[in-house]
Amino acid sequence: MTTTKREETPLDLGLTAAEVAQRVAAGQQNDPLPPLTRSVQQIFRDNLLTLFNLINVLLGALVLFTGSYKNLLFLGVVVVNTGIGIFQEIRSKRQVDKLALLSEGKINVLRDGQVAAYHQDAIVQDDILELGRGDQLPVDGRIRDTAGLEVDESQITGESTPISKQTGDDLVSGSVILGGRALVQATTVGHGSFVKQLAYSAKKDRRSASQLLTIINRIIKVLTFAIIPLGAALFISAMLRGQSQTRAILGTVASMVGMIPEGLVLLTSVALAAGALTLGRHHVLVRELPAIEALARVDVLCLDKTGTITNGQLQLDRVEPLGAVTQQAAQTQLAQLVAATGDDNETAQAIQAALGTPAVQAGQVLPFSSGRKWSGAVLAGQATLMGAPEFIFETVPTALQQRIQTLAAQGYRVLVLATAADLATPRPTDPQAIGLVLITDELRPRAKDTFGYFANQDVALKVISGDNPVTVASIAARADIAGAQQLVDMSQVGPSPDYAQLVADYNVFGRVTPQQKESLIKAYQAAGHTVAMTGDGVNDLLALRQADCSIAMASGSEATKSLADFVLVNSNFDAMINVLNEGRRVINNIERVASLFLIKTMYSVALTLIFIFMSRSYPFEPIQLTPISSLMVGIPTFFLALQPNYARITGRFMKQVMEIAAPAAVCVVGYILVIMGIGTQFHLSFATTSTLSVLMTGLISLNALVMVARPLNRFKVGLVALMAGLFAIIFIFFGPIFSLVSLLNWRLALLYLPLMVSVVPVFILVQDVLGHRILSKIHWR
Repeated sequence: MTTTKREETPLDLGLTAAEVAQRVAAGQQNDPLPPLTRSVQQIFRDNLLTLFNLINVLLGALVLFTGSYKNLLFLGVVVVNTGIGIFQEIRSKRQVDKLALLSEGKINVLRDGQVAAYHQDAIVQDDILELGRGDQLPVDGRIRDTAGLEVDESQITGESTPISKQTGDDLVSGSVILGGRALVQATTVGHGSFVKQLAYSAKKDRRSASQLLTIINRIIKVLTFAIIPLGAALFISAMLRGQSQTRAILGTVASMVGMIPEGLVLLTSVALAAGALTLGRHHVLVRELPAIEALARVDVLCLDKTGTITNGQLQLDRVEPLGAVTQQAAQTQLAQLVAATGDDNETAQAIQAALGTPAVQAGQVLPFSSGRKWSGAVLAGQATLMGAPEFIFETVPTALQQRIQTLAAQGYRVLVLATAADLATPRPTDPQAIGLVLITDELRPRAKDTFGYFANQDVALKVISGDNPVTVASIAARADIAGAQQLVDMSQVGPSPDYAQLVADYNVFGRVTPQQKESLIKAYQAAGHTVAMTGDGVNDLLALRQADCSIAMASGSEATKSLADFVLVNSNFDAMINVLNEGRRVINNIERVASLFLIKTMYSVALTLIFIFMSRSYPFEPIQLTPISSLMVGIPTFFLALQPNYARITGRFMKQVMEIAAPAAVCVVGYILVIMGIGTQFHLSFATTSTLSVLMTGLISLNALVMVARPLNRFKVGLVALMAGLFAIIFIFFGPIFSLVSLLNWRLALLYLPLMVSVVPVFILVQDVLGHRILSKIHWR
């Protein structure tokens, strides 16, 4: 859709209902936000149309050709697994979509002379939008009226420097209002607008996908290239040795089914989706599933003071006059200044609530900017401004600085009200302080408990704020944040500070500009930390983009919410405990149970390579793997993945997996080769050797299951015992169904009982030699 020349919409009326209806009928309506989740159709498609499902279906067709229909049971397991995955993802989708709707912001639109809030998809061409600080423009537009506006157009320029805009200037969709207010007429809506050419409003690709999924997908990629050629080689080898076609097909299918760790991918996806569902119940919106893992790995949490440590409900305590100015005069000038700038940030709202909003005529206006840290207006020919003293004065007068420090140490947020010769930027000319504005803010009710929990979980807390460092440190100390006295005033560190040294020396950073916030996050990351950042205002945007994981309050700006990985729907920072715990539970449990899936994959690959060159048939039929796959892997891992496990993420995925999977796979291969040797020596049938192979593989897998389940509790002991009992029942009562011979034979018992007794000591020995002496020396990534 292209911009067309139109008459200007009246600023006192906006569009009428009839004009809105006309534009909707003509298709001149904006598009909704892109959904955070896949559609139901996409979920079905992506879960059903996978490479492994295709391989399984082809293998099923081969088994069908042999007429051995019971060996098709492995397809039932695949169907059930896929069904569980689809069900869980759709369930999670509904929760996420519901929360996304709750957290989605609205834009104020003037229609029929009344201002009302609308979702962005209700905006039509030529609508008059009323924008303020923190809003993000959902359409292209032109400024019809403003006293002064500063915007972030980094999505176009790549630079985060605020850009001043005046009446008549154009704005592109995706721009963030950093300061001021304006009436903007929508000129281009829908697909023609700039923002529709971006994946997300202010979001840019900055983070890699889930580390866990990346490793698992790397394993899958290797297996993809291995499964088909290995299976083909095993089939050709069996046929060349004169085996029957049925035996060759069943052996090949069993080897290829064993090599596919289909449950691992499923379990990871289901666990992340279930994590999003659980967090949804705690009123936390997860915008990207990999973010659950990212937060689980966080060891540095950077906090913005307002809205996280404090409740964000600012109050004007008093205006303290300076010099010959009376308190009444200072209050009047302050109220007029806030009314003139049109600022609607928390500070401005607190002042308006206490002093009102007088009618005022202003000349030049500079709305508050996070980078500049002051606002100003020319009132009755006199430049008046309010903001951080360090950014108004080149050098703060000594007496004034001492008074500010005294008040800041008492927990006040202190701003200076001043006059100046002009409103030059970045600092006004010849400023003269006429008063101090004292703002108070209260700690969140459970702030101490929340921060104490993070500290106990080895997550270092850092406070990064635009306020006076003494004030910030005072509040941090009240919240029992460790290192609160290690503070630095970032307005005094110069244009090119050593950020690496700063993050090493300090925990509280005050008077921080948005660019400095971003640089501090980079410094922590360069030091090897995984960093999470919380924020609720446009001054936090750069830092949130840079962080490994970003958290926004639902009460914060639209730009912040559109960029964050997590949105706290109730703006309750205490919910972060649930986020951290859920992330750690998901990742820790997946890392632990992954070894059970890869045991089967590893021994299947090894046995396939070996039996390509052996005269005997592959030791399993497809149906014989079902008890092992379901009882020793599938069922128990589902329950273990839901267990509490809140330990810090170690980043040792492959090492943890290999310490259990490699010794177990070696033991399986070794015992099967021993059984093949015994079979040759005593002329045992294929049915007998395959039964013994299933028995020993199951016992080794059970031993690995016990190791994965540690530390044991009543539930885990009961789960392992149940799986062992069901495995025994299959051998005793349902052997024929699974092509297993009866073990109730004393001659056969003389062979398998010694093997069974040896499993635990042999496993321990192999794990000691292979795991502790060989694998421990390998550098795993």
